[in-house]
Amino acid sequence: MFEQLKMFTGRNLKLYLRDKSAVFFSLLSMLIVIGLMVLFLGDLQTEQVTSLLQRFPARDAALDEKNAERLIYQWTCAGILSINAVTVTLAVLASMIKDRVSGRLNAIYTAPVSRLTIASSYVLAAWAASVLLCLLTLVLTEGYGAAALDMQWFSAEEHLQLVGMIAANSFTYAAFMYTAAVLIKSEGAWSGLGTVVGTLTGFLGGIYLPIGQLSEGVGNFMKCTPIIYGTAMFRDVMTKPVMDTLFEKIPEETVNAYREIMGIDLFVFDREVTAGMDLALLLIFGAVLLMIGVCAVTYGKRTDR
Repeated sequence: MFEQLKMFTGRNLKLYLRDKSAVFFSLLSMLIVIGLMVLFLGDLQTEQVTSLLQRFPARDAALDEKNAERLIYQWTCAGILSINAVTVTLAVLASMIKDRVSGRLNAIYTAPVSRLTIASSYVLAAWAASVLLCLLTLVLTEGYGAAALDMQWFSAEEHLQLVGMIAANSFTYAAFMYTAAVLIKSEGAWSGLGTVVGTLTGFLGGIYLPIGQLSEGVGNFMKCTPIIYGTAMFRDVMTKPVMDTLFEKIPEETVNAYREIMGIDLFVFDREVTAGMDLALLLIFGAVLLMIGVCAVTYGKRTDR
């Protein structure tokens, strides 16, 4: 069974990686976020931080501006890691739709391989591709931050936390996209889903605009989706080093208010959602969706008879 799983997973990964356009478009949301931050949103967010700090005496304005740029950069990179998991898994699972439409999936089902193995191969391929590209993104963004902004690399402990978060976040969206692929029957519908996801991902993750700058109703809706929790989880770790420096000797109330506005700290029913709770929510969401997908496959097996 393991050899069969390995073979099918490798096949699905190769189908994705060989399609250069699929890889590019799965990273398009990331490129859009980078473009917006470079051209407009980054300067706006930096000005808001420096304006906040200017209210306090004996501040070094030049140093504050530099650290504010670093903070917004890490805040943006955290959002990119979150949305990559969504778009990459969606692109990888497109192969399952193509297999179904072309009839290859029915042919695969006639092989002496369990449907659980076939389903697992699609999920594992999506998870592996997402982890791989998110890790590459982390290395590239860290390298750019060190070279262009003179930032410190994350510590070994922080790297371990981020790798675990990437693995968990990727699992959630691999499960989500697999379940969607089980239910969607045509390439046109999958393409439509991709358009909707690509449009909403950055917004629902509080990446284009911080959740605290939106209305309460919109913020509550965002908290009903998993992506905002993944984004907050990454931000909590990635922004901590620069925030400790930037907000040194600033009243705790001001720091906490800023963290809430920027979506680093989330509150549900007036209770703070910690990074550990973010991780647990993502894993629960992924596990539930995976069970739904497996049940749908089981039902499909019965109806095929």
